[in-house]
Amino acid sequence: MTMNSTAETVLTNARIVLADEVIQGAILLRDGVIADISPASAHGEDMDGDHIIPGLVELHTDHLENHYAPRPKVRWNAIAAVQAHDAQVAASGITTVFDALRVGTDEQADMGDTEMLVLAEAIAAGKASDRLRADHFIHLRCEVSAPDCLDGFQRLQSHPLVRLASLMDHAPGQRQFANLDAYRVYYQGKLKMSDQALADFSARRIRDSEMHAGPHRAAISQFCQANGIVLASHDDATLGHVDEAIAQGIDVAEFPTTVEAARASHQAGMAVLMGAPNVVRGSSHSGNVSARELAEAGLLDILSSDYIPFSLLQAAFSLGDSVDAITLPHAVRLVSKHPAEAASLHDRGEIAQGKRADLVRVRVQDGVPIVRTVWREGNRVI
Repeated sequence: MTMNSTAETVLTNARIVLADEVIQGAILLRDGVIADISPASAHGEDMDGDHIIPGLVELHTDHLENHYAPRPKVRWNAIAAVQAHDAQVAASGITTVFDALRVGTDEQADMGDTEMLVLAEAIAAGKASDRLRADHFIHLRCEVSAPDCLDGFQRLQSHPLVRLASLMDHAPGQRQFANLDAYRVYYQGKLKMSDQALADFSARRIRDSEMHAGPHRAAISQFCQANGIVLASHDDATLGHVDEAIAQGIDVAEFPTTVEAARASHQAGMAVLMGAPNVVRGSSHSGNVSARELAEAGLLDILSSDYIPFSLLQAAFSLGDSVDAITLPHAVRLVSKHPAEAASLHDRGEIAQGKRADLVRVRVQDGVPIVRTVWREGNRVI
């Protein structure tokens, strides 16, 4: 989106959050990139002492599907849904977003891979027609236990916006739901099943996982490694899970559920990603390891907004208050520089000369950050 575009812009009187420090000064934006950072400037747009941070980079948001299917059996216009989602993420300070589209369904799923293809084409159309404020890519979240997972993946695997794929298994007894009581509480509450219906559903999911998860993981990881698609594991809980991830060429460990798995993933060179809502709430909604605990242990590399777009910014500005070892520049790296590097987007993610001018003006009031302005490639989009 090229609204209010100018070839050169100066932002002055700002608290600029660099990769390792916060300085008071000015930023010169020229032709979409950061041309200079200086201690002061006599001219330019006065930032009134607000923070300027890099545009946030979001690797895993499930939020688009909620705009497209806001109620069971209700479908919104796909491009309008993408625009509504885009407006919300941009207003949350996110300038690069990986929209998660799921492949692999079960009998309770309301959408299949045909509708995921509709959304993928709507994202591409939004980009091509310059409708969108943020820069959008596609993340395929692959439910490897589902019988149709590989078929759905193959329908989308060659889409030009696919840059990330995650391997996940939400069958009972697996990973996030290793605790069967947690599985019962989550799914019985969500799907309103009787005890017997849930038992039958769980038995089918377990059988599907035993039959399909291994072959689907192998096929998808092989394709991604051969085609330069970044691979993520999901909800690793044990050292065995981490060993499997290493063998499959995993780059990002999404939402490890235990300290043991997070530490092993980190030591193996994977970027450990946790949910920003976990940081804001102080705990996992599933009863798994706290993101703050991983931050205290030096095992947290990336934050994702997951299901609440604004949580990414909120977590960045609150993490330092709850974890002594985390400074504001460190926290901001978790939502900008580190995810950009994990996704091989080396042109963005920090305020540095020559990087893309993806920037967010933030004021903190009553402990909650306020997004005042957003620029993408030097163009004001919010």
